[in-house]
Amino acid sequence: MAETILELADARLTLAGNAGPVEVLRGITLSVVRGESVGLVGPSGSGKSSLLMLMGGLERATSGRVAALGHDLTAMSEDALARFRRGNMGIVFQSFYLIPTLTALENVALPLELAGVADAMGRAGAELAAMGLAARAGHYPAQLSGGEQQRVALARASVARPALLLADEPTGNLDSATGAAIMDQLFALRDRHGATLVLVTHAPELAGRCDRIVRLADGQIVDCLPA
Repeated sequence: MAETILELADARLTLAGNAGPVEVLRGITLSVVRGESVGLVGPSGSGKSSLLMLMGGLERATSGRVAALGHDLTAMSEDALARFRRGNMGIVFQSFYLIPTLTALENVALPLELAGVADAMGRAGAELAAMGLAARAGHYPAQLSGGEQQRVALARASVARPALLLADEPTGNLDSATGAAIMDQLFALRDRHGATLVLVTHAPELAGRCDRIVRLADGQIVDCLPA
């Protein structure tokens, strides 16, 4: 039987709004097994990104339970969540969030250095080379194209060999050709490292590359089908 790597049970998220509390997620129950790729789709405002944030422990569920790799994220402190993410999750956003004063190599090595990993620079260099960016390792983010910056962000997310990759519209700031190349590399990362992938996207062709598509509307799951 496949191992469950992510499990949400009646997870709810309510945030404060100008007109009062807003129910962003309304009772999400979902399991994801190791090695699976899942596409989260739905209209803007349906709760896709918020659901991904719950999975990554970047938002805390108002009620219900969110577990990853057998750990209850809803019961962990912020410091414990940060340590858990560092060792087990890679997260890629629409914006690249690279540190402008660090080179591409230094950006990729940073999570390893924070974890005290030996040969952080060597491992970071190998990950950049796998992304086709060996020649750009010494460049700063401002010297890189958008596609190159996102590849650096992918390398940073994957360099620690996380069990779980979470991607929130990773091609949203890129043209279609560059975005398609980034998605090829994201799925190659999944295959190379054996990671479980959860992807938020508006693009049907990208969702169709996943094993399963979870469709959200108004903060609830309305469909969960093989791609």
